Amino acid sequence: MATEVTLQPLARYPLDAAILFSDILTVPDAMGLGLYFSQGEGPRFERPLRDEWEIRDLTAPDPTDKLGYVMDAVKSIRRALDGSVPLIGFSGSPYTLACYMVEGGSSDDYRHIKTMLYSRPDLLHRILEINTRAVIDYLNAQIEAGAQAVMIFDSWGGSLTPHAYKEFSLDYMERIVAGLIKERDGRRVPSIVFTKGGGNWLEAIAAIGADAVGLDWSTDIGQARLRVGSQVALQGNLDPNVLHGTPDIIRSEVGHILNAYGNHPGHVFNLGHGISQFTDPEKVSVLVDAVHSQSRAIRS
Repeated sequence: MATEVTLQPLARYPLDAAILFSDILTVPDAMGLGLYFSQGEGPRFERPLRDEWEIRDLTAPDPTDKLGYVMDAVKSIRRALDGSVPLIGFSGSPYTLACYMVEGGSSDDYRHIKTMLYSRPDLLHRILEINTRAVIDYLNAQIEAGAQAVMIFDSWGGSLTPHAYKEFSLDYMERIVAGLIKERDGRRVPSIVFTKGGGNWLEAIAAIGADAVGLDWSTDIGQARLRVGSQVALQGNLDPNVLHGTPDIIRSEVGHILNAYGNHPGHVFNLGHGISQFTDPEKVSVLVDAVHSQSRAIRS
């Protein structure tokens, strides 16, 4: 099923890469927290981490054992792609995973995780240490199975204060980047990091050693290019809600981003976050065609 769903967008749109279809919470699920899906609420855990003894007993899973089904999917997808486009693997960041693990699911106020952060930071650091080890192992296993690039999604890091972001999110992502396999079968394996709401910390994010930094739509990509220079590639950053607009608006918004970036190397056009389930597939066709045609015009 993962192979089929990963390939579906490529069958419909002329995309330049495939991204592994998997849930962001596979790693904590493999730790035994009891992942389930509740209608109207999204993913939740039966046993959120609230007690010290549960946190002390937490261990990183063996990705080739409890997450072997993901690696089987990576191998299957690579065979099906047959070299047509690269395959991107991914994981949630240690902090984003910890948010789900402590909150028990999505949250509007992050009350449980921030209570732990400000009252028992030692316990949160314990969770983050385990998650960091788990994510390194998980992404490296994906690379060994055939992923040709990997991405770390820090969807909730932007909810932190600047100093808390560095201590509880960025420092751990830096350790992950340092621990990743850098070359496989004679080819470099690029790494991408993305923090939703992380534009204020762009320079710090660019300095952790990843090859590319993802941007959400709240950051001007032209200014971002000036801020980081050629240190990293930039990925993004169309507001997903633009796809609910008219074709002319979509083309116009694509043009704003491409013109702001300019005729420089190192731009991977993408949405600034996940695509909405309510998006009209025909609007995606408009987007992809606009990116290709306008990119060619800028480079000609």
